[in-house]
Amino acid sequence: MGFMTIDGQRVEFTNEPNVLTVIRNAEIDIPTLCYHSELSIYGACRLCTVENDRGKTFASCAEPPRDGMVIYTNTPRLMRYRRTILELLLAAHDRDCTTCVKSGECHLLELAHRMGVDRIRFKNREAKYPIDESSPAIVRNPNKCILCGDCVRMCDNVQSVNAIDFAYRGTSTLVTPAFNKTIAQTNCVNCGQCRVVCPTGAISIKTNIDEVWDALADPNTIVVAQVAPAVRVALGDKFGIPKGENVMGKLVNALHRLGFHEVYDTTYGADLTVIEEAEELLERISSGAKGPLFTSCCPGWVSFAKSQYPELLPQLSTAKSPQQMFGAVIKTYFAQKKGIAPENITCVSIMPCMSKKRELTLPGMDSAGTGQDIDYVLTTREICRLLKADHIDVSRLPECDFDDPLGEATGAGVIFGASGGVLEAALRTAYHTVTGENPEIGEQSPLKVLRQIGSFKELEIDIKGVKLHCAALSSLGEARRLIQAMKRGECHYDFVEVMACPGGCINGGGQPIRPSFQNKPKDCADRDQCLRAYDVNSAIRFSHENQAVQTLYDEYLEAPLSDRAHHLLHVEEY
Repeated sequence: MGFMTIDGQRVEFTNEPNVLTVIRNAEIDIPTLCYHSELSIYGACRLCTVENDRGKTFASCAEPPRDGMVIYTNTPRLMRYRRTILELLLAAHDRDCTTCVKSGECHLLELAHRMGVDRIRFKNREAKYPIDESSPAIVRNPNKCILCGDCVRMCDNVQSVNAIDFAYRGTSTLVTPAFNKTIAQTNCVNCGQCRVVCPTGAISIKTNIDEVWDALADPNTIVVAQVAPAVRVALGDKFGIPKGENVMGKLVNALHRLGFHEVYDTTYGADLTVIEEAEELLERISSGAKGPLFTSCCPGWVSFAKSQYPELLPQLSTAKSPQQMFGAVIKTYFAQKKGIAPENITCVSIMPCMSKKRELTLPGMDSAGTGQDIDYVLTTREICRLLKADHIDVSRLPECDFDDPLGEATGAGVIFGASGGVLEAALRTAYHTVTGENPEIGEQSPLKVLRQIGSFKELEIDIKGVKLHCAALSSLGEARRLIQAMKRGECHYDFVEVMACPGGCINGGGQPIRPSFQNKPKDCADRDQCLRAYDVNSAIRFSHENQAVQTLYDEYLEAPLSDRAHHLLHVEEY
């Protein structure tokens, strides 16, 4: 513990990693572009430069705090520095701000306004680089890149994918895949975490808004929406609703006003996934198969496993993700119940995840036999744009229920959106399958550890004398560390959940980004807590008690892992 003086204030510090953190803890909002607490220190933008009592300047993000330090954060000299830095960045930036996808949310432009930058003294960069639209989920525009390195460090430090990096030197420096490849030619998993940290429009979501507009306008098309659990606690951010508040009822109303004929909760698909995956887990354990069963509902993780650890693919659950299971049910069972030709149905998923845009095109995701089971994926950000374009203010709408016959949801399905939720939901049902009783899920339950905030969680649960060692991971870097530890023989697990995005789907690449969230990942805890609260307050908290799902099995699928269930709800290979 020590003390330092900041702008005349005596401030206490303990274990803060740098001066910048101490400054922000003192409620001083010092600007940054390249600093994120979960990433390595880079110190590229220099906007966080401060001055000490001897006139020395230094980047506060890269300086450890020392007892007795006296620093100033906003002297005239520092203001001139910051304005000059911003001018230089803007001079190297494609300034088509009015049509930029990040217009109104650009952190660079926000800082320019804040610092009073009303003119650029330097000539604008003449070089123009091609826009990379090769990915099904990500658009890269190098002309908007300010070389902050946030995307590079996120892809390296947190995700360990290393799909992009710096290339060339001096004024020719670029952030690009190796050898000038396109994103589609790399091992990119389309998680979108690079977009989450990008302060400009250099990395954005490849949108399907126009295609969905056309489907909604077609009188011969029945448009069905499914909404992922994590969307309900993030969409409100764009409509002035308190952080983390559940807006699903309002969103159902809004989607009907947009023209969607049927609106359902992807939680229904999550309950299906739980039942199929729990049966698969028990079958694997009874057969004595080696190694853990890995969950497969996160397409970013599946892509990572395919490219980095193909030897693990036989250990991935063959169960499709909730999105894809729901799409298969819509184009078969739902179509039959409603008397609609499957080819006249357009199924739109509203997801927190950018990788879902790639998932729908993969082999095996057309099990209904009428083309893709899911036609389009809109991220949370895209559906916000769609709603605002149609002058719909979600905050003002009354709540509506989901439609029938697939509208029943459980608390177990909702927690899919948070790290540890898939594992907990599957273990609840696996326990019931073996014992005939529901497990304890209150404060005394061993499953409680999965509700903690963190990138790595593990537990041991006893199911009728069989002890299962389980782990839940969020971020691909954590996945790599665990897999390598397993290969070294340092640990053993029976069941492992992996989510590509830190914190799970609540922090997906397609979610709204809050200014505070850019530097405080822990702020997503409110989203996590809201999903957990929904589970606690749900009338039904176990996937196997979802009556709409049980009806599906009784009327159509027959039983978990049946031939029809396997055809519609599982993949043959990865």
